[in-house]
Amino acid sequence: MIKLSVNVNKIATLRTSRGENIPNLAEMSELILESGAHGLTVHPRSDERHIRATDVPVLRKLIRSFNKKHGTKREFNIEGAPDKRFLQIILDNHPDQATLVPVSPREITSDHGFNFIKDSKLLGQLIKKLKNDGVRVSLFVDAGVKNLEIAKEIGADRIELYTGPFAKGYDRSPESGKSFFKLFEKTALDAKKNGLEINAGHDLDHRNLILFRELTGLKEVSIGHRLMSYALISGIETAVKTYLKTLAKEI
Repeated sequence: MIKLSVNVNKIATLRTSRGENIPNLAEMSELILESGAHGLTVHPRSDERHIRATDVPVLRKLIRSFNKKHGTKREFNIEGAPDKRFLQIILDNHPDQATLVPVSPREITSDHGFNFIKDSKLLGQLIKKLKNDGVRVSLFVDAGVKNLEIAKEIGADRIELYTGPFAKGYDRSPESGKSFFKLFEKTALDAKKNGLEINAGHDLDHRNLILFRELTGLKEVSIGHRLMSYALISGIETAVKTYLKTLAKEI
């Protein structure tokens, strides 16, 4: 089954907007795990607009306690820019997966992938340190990315496909989504040929996943904004279970 990692940044955004602890990030994250999600994703940006550095060990402890109590293997995925701050967060918290993402000043959200010709030296140095700590490494990429063999050479285990363009196309019409999907499928096949596993994320939802779940080799989706938006209508538990049913092809 394709795994669902729920990005809890939006819960933290709501909390941070009032400078208080409501909603309680840990309590909401535990509810997400209790609802069946396979893991949690966070992106602790340097401006701490949503997830704070101090949230990370709290969630790490929560996941470990949940796994011990239930005999499960829920995972913790931390996203971030390839810099010293992010490396230290990873080394301090030992997540299951680190997803390296290029970050631009003043961006609202991640909106582009790496250029492996330009970024390989920096990425390679950081990946080596992450792998020495036993962390699985995924790299954020655009569909149609060139030189995926470099990603494998510098030590990446997975790529995460930036699915914003696919989702926007699907919003216009399912047929438009199918057109975008062809490029994602081509990239997935290229990744598989180069020995890379595949994650995906950004604006995927329980509607467009009916198509995107067919992507060759898809291992995991990381979803936050649209799942949380749906949860405002349906509730967290129903939203998580709906996404899980979609990924399992029960819907």
